[in-house]
Amino acid sequence: MHYNRGMRSYGQYCALAKALDVLGDRWTLLIVRELMLRGPSRYTDLRNGLPGIATNLLSERLRELKDAGVVAREEAPPPVATTLFSLTPRGQALRPVLDELGAWGVPFMVEGPAPDDAFRGRWLAWPAERFLTDADPDAPPVSVELRAGDGDGADPVVVETVEGAVRARPAGAGEQPDAVLSGSPHAILGLLSGQIDVAEARRRGVRIDGEERVLARLRPAAALASS
Repeated sequence: MHYNRGMRSYGQYCALAKALDVLGDRWTLLIVRELMLRGPSRYTDLRNGLPGIATNLLSERLRELKDAGVVAREEAPPPVATTLFSLTPRGQALRPVLDELGAWGVPFMVEGPAPDDAFRGRWLAWPAERFLTDADPDAPPVSVELRAGDGDGADPVVVETVEGAVRARPAGAGEQPDAVLSGSPHAILGLLSGQIDVAEARRRGVRIDGEERVLARLRPAAALASS
C-alpha cells in the first residue's frame, strides 16, 4: 500500500510514522470513531456527529482517508439515494487502536466535562462495550437504555447482555428496555464505571426507571474501576 502525503509526511521509513502520516491529523481518528459507532453514514450524519469541524475540513479528511484505503464511498440506491461513507476492512482494523486510546483517555474524564465540551449520547456506547462485563452470563439477557445529555446530544443507546458479553447500539423506536438511566453523561458514566453508587448517582440527578436490579448485571471491568 502506497499513500503519498506530500509535505505533511514525516518522511520517515518507520511503521509508526507511516501510520501517523495517515491518521495523525486533527479530526481524523474522530471521523473513524463516528464510522465505527454509526456504520455507513451520510456526510450530514458525520458533520452532526463532529461538532466543531468545518465542512471543508471534513471533506478533505474523508478524501484523504479514502485515498489511504481507510474509508469507502458509495452511492446508495433509491430510496436512500445519497452518498454513504463506511470503513473498509483496513479501517475496521483500527478498532483495537481506538480501544487502547480510549482506555488511556478515561482518567481524563473523571473530573467531568469542561463547560464548552460537546457530547453525543452514542459516545457512551464505546466505553459500555469496552469496560462492562456481564456479572451473571448464564441468566436471561437484560437491557438498559442510556439517555445522557439533552438537545443535539440526546441520542440514546441501549446496553444489553448478549451471550455473556455486553453490547451497545442505538436505541430503536418503541423499545422496552428493562431499565432506563437518564441524566448527565458524567454521572451516568460514573455509575456504570463503579466510581459512584446508585444513591450518589441519584443525588447527582440520575433518574432510574424500570427494574433497578438489572444494573447489577453490568459490572465494571477492573481496568475502568481502578482508573
